[in-house]
Amino acid sequence: MATQRERPYNRFNFLVDLGDGNTEGPDAGFAEVSGLGMQLEVIEYRNGNSRENEPMKITGLARVGDVTLRRGLIGSLKLYHWINQIRNGDTNALRTVTIQLQNEDHTATVQTWKLLRARIVKHVSGPFNAKGGDVAMEEMVLAFERLELE
Repeated sequence: MATQRERPYNRFNFLVDLGDGNTEGPDAGFAEVSGLGMQLEVIEYRNGNSRENEPMKITGLARVGDVTLRRGLIGSLKLYHWINQIRNGDTNALRTVTIQLQNEDHTATVQTWKLLRARIVKHVSGPFNAKGGDVAMEEMVLAFERLELE
């Protein structure tokens, strides 16, 4: 349930559940989540015999963009197994992914985003650089059909 206050929450305390009920440990630990949002189309319509010269605005389809999750490469194959299920046509591979923003002391969830009927559509590991000192990263892009906020 969303918790409102005057001062904005920090953006660095969040949990990700990839649809398996797990938000603990390295498999569920992500460094970044981006692209959460939705957009409503507006359709303009006007009758030819309308007395007003402006069109009516009618709400059209709701659209959601893809969400990108990034984390340090930990050697886990869980994301690969999920994308492999999707690639092989497994109809049970669609999941509800949940992202929860936590308060500063991690005692409460202040807002939740649910990505319904989500699937991995892109998985990237790297880049790797022999001269660099950065952490090896992996990235996945999720496409989903509906966004709900709690």
